[in-house]
Amino acid sequence: MSEEMKVEMQADEAAENKTAEAAAEQTAESAVENTETMADYEDHFDDANPWNRVKEYMENKTVLPLKVEGVVNGGVIVMVEGLRGFVPASKLSLSYIEDLETYLLKDIEAQVIDVDQANNRLVLSAREILKEKERKAREEQIANLKIGTVLEGTVETLQNYGAFVKLENGLSGLVHVSQISQKRVKMPSDVLNVGDKVTVKVIGIKDGKVSLSMKALEEAKEAPEEKVVIPKSENIGTSLGDLFKNLKL
Repeated sequence: MSEEMKVEMQADEAAENKTAEAAAEQTAESAVENTETMADYEDHFDDANPWNRVKEYMENKTVLPLKVEGVVNGGVIVMVEGLRGFVPASKLSLSYIEDLETYLLKDIEAQVIDVDQANNRLVLSAREILKEKERKAREEQIANLKIGTVLEGTVETLQNYGAFVKLENGLSGLVHVSQISQKRVKMPSDVLNVGDKVTVKVIGIKDGKVSLSMKALEEAKEAPEEKVVIPKSENIGTSLGDLFKNLKL
């Protein structure tokens, strides 16, 4: 075999080896791509699982707009991501609900508070959202309340140190026992009863608390008037003698 033929054969072998290596690399890359694609599908399947979605809602405290689909003993039913969720009556409002039927087909906002896929249990609550809304509304009202404002209110509760009054704007404030009357009051219950309608003046606002006074309004009503002394009628008239007494002619 001539040298030229040997060189050609070696070149052909080298070319075949490069082709095989390239094919192997391409196969490996394809395998990696296929693996990533499967992972993507698995992630997609996880996202599509409604139980995983509601768990995310619970972890993120997501506020969900929902409609009450049914009323059952002790609460109402809502649908979340196709799952049947339960809102207990105690978590549906800030106050006692006389008739749950009034919530049927009503739009509410709620948060997921318990997820148990094994027992097919999904519990939600609207109470925390309502409490936060109430807190913000109170802060806004207090921010707009001015010291010196006179308001009507109703005595809510009586304590040894004062009376709590529910104001006409929905806020509550304290009338300290020293601010009930100009007269000395030992116990608020001595002069006030729960349910009494009272007129109060805002005298202080601090740390979200409103201080009220009934005494300040009594002081305003009973402010001393300027006295004008009017002489008696017999002292007003004068005789001709009095007029000419000091007159020199």
